[in-house]
Amino acid sequence: MLIDGLNPQGAVDVLLKSQFGESRRTHLCNAYTLSLALRDRGYQKLLNEADVNFADGHYVAMTGRRRGQPMMTERVYGPDLMMGTLDQGRATGLRHYLYGASPSTVAALETALRERLPGVEIVAAESPPFRPLTGEEADDLVRRVHELRPDVFWVGLGTPRQDQFVAEYTARLGCTVVPVGAAFDFWSGNKPMAPEFVRKHGLEWAYRLATEPKRLWKRYLVGNPLFVYGVLTDRWRRPV
Repeated sequence: MLIDGLNPQGAVDVLLKSQFGESRRTHLCNAYTLSLALRDRGYQKLLNEADVNFADGHYVAMTGRRRGQPMMTERVYGPDLMMGTLDQGRATGLRHYLYGASPSTVAALETALRERLPGVEIVAAESPPFRPLTGEEADDLVRRVHELRPDVFWVGLGTPRQDQFVAEYTARLGCTVVPVGAAFDFWSGNKPMAPEFVRKHGLEWAYRLATEPKRLWKRYLVGNPLFVYGVLTDRWRRPV
């Protein structure tokens, strides 16, 4: 997998340069993402064709450091990337479009962000249908985006659906598209975020598994061993 050697502030700096009219595909890659890519060559190709891949995983960043990427000092955590970009982007009037989750969650997210970050430029907050868009719906989305001209389009649809959305729509939307998954739930207050100590020491997976075992058991109990296997055998595989 091709992962960019960026630390958290470096990742924010990349997004702060976004502007409407310039399409940029980004993805956040963690152990689960990379375990999916190991099993699905099409998904691996999708990720490798991105403009930027952030190391959204403690062990992904650690592996990158050990393989010659000194700037990977720590993971680029999706919720922090989102909050940092919205916060620092206020100085330049960076414009944001929120797309994902349920209607109540995305509405609560917009309210929470406006309260926390006075002056933040959120041009829309939208909950899409939980299925692929029809041709007419896709055209309507593109029309709305071009009318509102966001610089950054945040996607919260869950992995791998949000990555597939990024690959399919970024060129048509004409802006930087960033899939941040659970950030919508965390910053809206819909779900609790793991304590900072847990996140810093690479144990967020255990915290999330404990809080949502029925939904996440396969992601972590199958995905984590596959990620370790992928790291150990990566040198003998060619990226697609």
